[in-house]
Amino acid sequence: MLSVSGEVVAGQVEHIRHVRLPADRRTPAAARALVRAVLAEAGLDDLSNEALLLTTELSTNAVVHAGTELDIEVAADGVGLTVTVTDFAGGPIETVLARPRPDTSDLSEISEISERGRGLLLVDHFAARWGTIHEGARKGVWFRLDRPAAAAPPAQAVVPRQLATGSALGSGAVLGSGSGLGGGSALGSGSVFGGAPAVPGPTPTATEMAALSQTAPDPYADDPLPDFAADLLARVAEMVGAAGGVVRLDRGDGSGPRSLARYGRPPRPDDELVRVPLAVNRPYNGELELDAAPSAYARPLAALVAERLSLYVENDRLRRADLRRQSWLTFLAEASELLAQSLDVHLTMALIPQLVVPRLGQWCAVHTTDEWGRLDLAAASHADESVLPRLHAVLAETGPDSMLARLREASRTESQVMLGPPMEGFAVPLVARGQRLGTLAVGRHQRQRHDPDEVAVIEDVARRAGLAIENARIHEERRKVAHTLQQSLLPPVLPVVKGIGFAAEYVPTGDAAEVGGDFYDVVPLPDDRWLVVVGDVSGKGVPAAAVTGLVRDVIRVLVHDGRPLPEALQRLNETLVERGAGRYCTLALAAVGPAASGEGDLAVSLHLAGHDRPVAVRADGRATFVGTGGTALGLLDEVATPVAELTLRPGDALVFYTDGVTERRRGRDLFGPERLRDAAAPLAGYSADVVAGRLKTTVLGFSADAPRDDIAILVLRNDFVPG
Repeated sequence: MLSVSGEVVAGQVEHIRHVRLPADRRTPAAARALVRAVLAEAGLDDLSNEALLLTTELSTNAVVHAGTELDIEVAADGVGLTVTVTDFAGGPIETVLARPRPDTSDLSEISEISERGRGLLLVDHFAARWGTIHEGARKGVWFRLDRPAAAAPPAQAVVPRQLATGSALGSGAVLGSGSGLGGGSALGSGSVFGGAPAVPGPTPTATEMAALSQTAPDPYADDPLPDFAADLLARVAEMVGAAGGVVRLDRGDGSGPRSLARYGRPPRPDDELVRVPLAVNRPYNGELELDAAPSAYARPLAALVAERLSLYVENDRLRRADLRRQSWLTFLAEASELLAQSLDVHLTMALIPQLVVPRLGQWCAVHTTDEWGRLDLAAASHADESVLPRLHAVLAETGPDSMLARLREASRTESQVMLGPPMEGFAVPLVARGQRLGTLAVGRHQRQRHDPDEVAVIEDVARRAGLAIENARIHEERRKVAHTLQQSLLPPVLPVVKGIGFAAEYVPTGDAAEVGGDFYDVVPLPDDRWLVVVGDVSGKGVPAAAVTGLVRDVIRVLVHDGRPLPEALQRLNETLVERGAGRYCTLALAAVGPAASGEGDLAVSLHLAGHDRPVAVRADGRATFVGTGGTALGLLDEVATPVAELTLRPGDALVFYTDGVTERRRGRDLFGPERLRDAAAPLAGYSADVVAGRLKTTVLGFSADAPRDDIAILVLRNDFVPG
């Protein structure tokens, strides 16, 4: 004996199954299999659609909301079927009204209220009877399905064995369960969302409800949302007899609401419409609108479709947000690469606005702070070039309320500063290694303000830009120091001597911030001769420059004291060995002066200390290597520097060079001394500066790569003109 809606019913059970299932996503499928088996045994296959639909609703909700094991009991007799789903979760089962309060405006609250009665609407619609179970810690819901010929409650109908209370609920009231069994995936009855009183309308069938609940987007489509929305809208419109419908969606991108799907004729303002908002998060906003009378099922089914659609719209929002974030990460990586490639301060600052506009704003301006704390405009860009002069004029204005004043405020703060009319936007400071470098100002798009993701990206661009500017400034300082130091190791000008032509070309290594070890010099000797010096210290950088300066100064001091060249080389070698810096030096020294013959010839005493032999270019076009190799300085205690005596007749030239010339590389091929000799031969008869300049051009043109080593060329030519 048990009480159901105040009636006492007893019955005989012909087929009964009872199982306990875990709170697992596979439980609804197992429950359906159990019901399907009992239906087959009892010959009640004509009840399968309704029975499987309601079993799925109750078991799914119990799994999702209760989180405990479930007891599924299925009992069948000759005329119908009873299914009972119970769980073991704590908390009472409450009967609540699904209608929201008039002042409820929060979509999440409306969604939560509507969530609590949707499954029981299906139960109330399809079941002959249903009720709730209260038995200690067990709580649940049962429903009874009868064959059409046995629609009236038979005397022997099977009902649950537990004490059950409640009855089929009227429209507007649903049964919610703290254990989750009262929830579902179909909305409550016709008065859930208020509005006009319900009027008779088409009654959905179990097959239509199953098809509606099983409709899903195409998993292989690039953008399945429009087709899915159109399918859902068409199904619900046909179920409630709507003349038309539309789903509108505003993605918050500044383009406003757009039609996601349409059905039938467009709803008109004077029509009686069913409107249900989509429960989506900002910046998305949308609604479903049906041109249908508010029948008992129009609003609940519209709300059901809106809820299902909201889930996929929210998935679309998250997917688009994820893709957008991925695109921002790619953008930041590309921006970092571009900024890192430039070590020129002005080029770096000019590049920053080009990266920002138009992707992150309508305009962008970069200001830098000088040593007195004043802001100077370094670069600016606008998506509309015709507005660029106006932007420059606005940025140049002064005064307490000017754009420049707000930018100055931004340069002193650690957060963004909003910029008002006429160029709206915001500014962030440029900071690198704790040093304030200036500001980055970005103007917003005309119809859209910057969202949080864009603001975060702009702040990230500002950090990367600040580091790029600081790195470029550091490199610029290093380059200036290297250039100044390099120039101090070379003579500012070569002497002008009657009858002797001197010319030199120097190309530093591709890294302009490094100091090379190559050098040359022309020093007067006490006996009215001139000493030509070409050397190469091993290594690069400041240590090599220090040794280069030492070698240059020691040679000058020794030759001014009148020391013979072999002795000067020996003393220099001793100095380098004692220094013990691990660096060596190769030198080519040539003492040149008028020959004893007195016919305009020049006598040259050539000493080579591990250096490449120079090329003698005769006036008749012959080119040969001259001199005898010796020992590099700084390696051994004793060095051998054989002397070679030669004569330069009028028009003859002697070409000195460093290994940066011969080791100039093109792939695996080296320029080599032979190419230098062959390139120098056709230059016979040209002045010293022409020979030096053309040889430099030939060497540099051998390869498209920047020089890996310093290139030094010095030409000594007999410029004697008879008469």
